[in-house]
Amino acid sequence: MPTQTAAHPHIFVDTGFAFEFDDSDHLVAIKVTWQYDEFYSLLITEDLQLDRDGDGVLTPQEGILLTGFDTNWDEGFNGDLELRINGAVVPLSGPVDAGTELLEGRIVSTHRRQLSQPVAKQDGPFSLKAFDPSYYTAYEIKLPVTLSPHLQGHCMLERIDPDIAGGLAQMQAQLLRLDANADLEENDIPLIGGEFATEVLLSCPSS
Repeated sequence: MPTQTAAHPHIFVDTGFAFEFDDSDHLVAIKVTWQYDEFYSLLITEDLQLDRDGDGVLTPQEGILLTGFDTNWDEGFNGDLELRINGAVVPLSGPVDAGTELLEGRIVSTHRRQLSQPVAKQDGPFSLKAFDPSYYTAYEIKLPVTLSPHLQGHCMLERIDPDIAGGLAQMQAQLLRLDANADLEENDIPLIGGEFATEVLLSCPSS
């Protein structure tokens, strides 16, 4: 079997989003919050030689050193975030306004991803998925998902969880038809991360 069938995550990230609209009700940015698992947080703080007294509190200088540790991305990396508007993928800027803190032994980082062109709220729906195509990192929508205060109560946020059992069965059936050395992409076999990612769907009325 191709090695992707044995993929499993090594980093676990609780994730949250904020849809940011301007005063003209145009979507301008997505604020992303990542809360890393305790073990990965420990590895990072040890690697950066932070919190040496182990009290779980960073000094101001240590906070500066930690901020942005996860936003120095290679060219072409999409930040494990996919925004679709009416089904079409929309490119986002690189991370800006990075912030990081250590809370109860877990690193919590935030950054914003800007749209190159603002999009009116009625031109949605807006779909967000956080996933690593290789499934090395597992993102779970456990943190709040919000939108700008002036639109609260006027738009609908929906969480769509994946059909993992059905997806696995379908993928297994596809893999069984392939040679063990077959290239998955050439045979239109999706990488597991995107197929099993939770979708956040935002819909706003035109008036």
